[in-house]
Amino acid sequence: MKLPPEVRQLLVRRFAGGAADWLAGAPGPWPMNIPLGLPTEAQALRQTDAVRAWVGAWAAWQGAGELTWVQRQWKVLGEQRLPTTLMLHSADDAARWAGQYERWQRASTRFALLTQRWPALAQRLPRLFSVLADYNDADFLRLGDMLAWLLANPASALYVRQLPVLGVDSKWLESRKGVLAELLAALRPGAAQSDDFYQMCGLKKAPPQVRMRVLDPLLRARVGGLGDITAPPAQLAALALPASRVFIVENLQTGLAFGDIPGAVVFMGLGYSVDLLGQVPWIAAARCIYWGDIDTHGFAILNRARGYFPRLESVLMDEATLLRYRDLWSSEQAQHPAQALPLLTQAEADAYRCLKQNTLAQNARLEQERVIWEDACAALAAKLGPRADGT
Repeated sequence: MKLPPEVRQLLVRRFAGGAADWLAGAPGPWPMNIPLGLPTEAQALRQTDAVRAWVGAWAAWQGAGELTWVQRQWKVLGEQRLPTTLMLHSADDAARWAGQYERWQRASTRFALLTQRWPALAQRLPRLFSVLADYNDADFLRLGDMLAWLLANPASALYVRQLPVLGVDSKWLESRKGVLAELLAALRPGAAQSDDFYQMCGLKKAPPQVRMRVLDPLLRARVGGLGDITAPPAQLAALALPASRVFIVENLQTGLAFGDIPGAVVFMGLGYSVDLLGQVPWIAAARCIYWGDIDTHGFAILNRARGYFPRLESVLMDEATLLRYRDLWSSEQAQHPAQALPLLTQAEADAYRCLKQNTLAQNARLEQERVIWEDACAALAAKLGPRADGT
């Protein structure tokens, strides 16, 4: 026997799972019949108070839908009038029961507005039910204005700051890229071929920045004495520094801690953007050394970097280092999905496999910054030996 609160919970679940389909006008369950669990006389005799409360609850019920009652002539209990089915005639009825009527009405109204303006959105918009239901009025208007402007100006080559759309700035756009990309893909099918949102929209985005420290006074002299440079990769490529040693470190503080080293530069804090260094040709001529966190993502970054610099070496990226600092391990929230990384050395691959298989601990990781600096300096010195250029 379903009481009104149980029906409400049932319809909360059905609304959450079905509202998008209802909005799309898919062949729906209307009318939706919800059996209320009509008891037998034997059940009623065993649960007299429960049945009486159930009948009373539905007798007092007032709300959306149509309640069907039946008459039963029972041998012991005599004639009884019992609720049997709740019939909902539309999504409006279901939304009222689920406590979602305002959201449903807002989504339906906005769906109608957008599809009247752009009929091609009819199949895509239901996926964005929460956008239609939950955006405030100002954001919904901006969304329509922004979409219209992008359609009218598919190759503006403007920065977001330059867009003449009231209320749209880079922060607003950044948090709504996915929504706009969905809508543009429906209205301009060719746009879906690009994974780059800004390219899809014909907008200009700020170039990525790479931070480099120049560790050699002679190299610093070649760039006007600058020792800490943040610039787009193309500008760093134009420097054509004759570096003989290039360090790539995952942690920014680690890169800042490096002292002067003849012929050396250090790139820091790139993470998976390490492939930007592939745009700086003079790096490949140097001896390159990578040092990152000992976790699955640290090895994945190393693997990616080695795709650009095949002779790239690693330091402090092995099982021995991991075990030496066991007391300082933390836990990696989510491991890299690959079971193996093809560009790792045997020692690196062994450490990666150990992490993936949780041989030592669940999701163990050693952050680069946990390694004692004196130990790191000793490892780097041992790795470097004589200068790579032979002097």
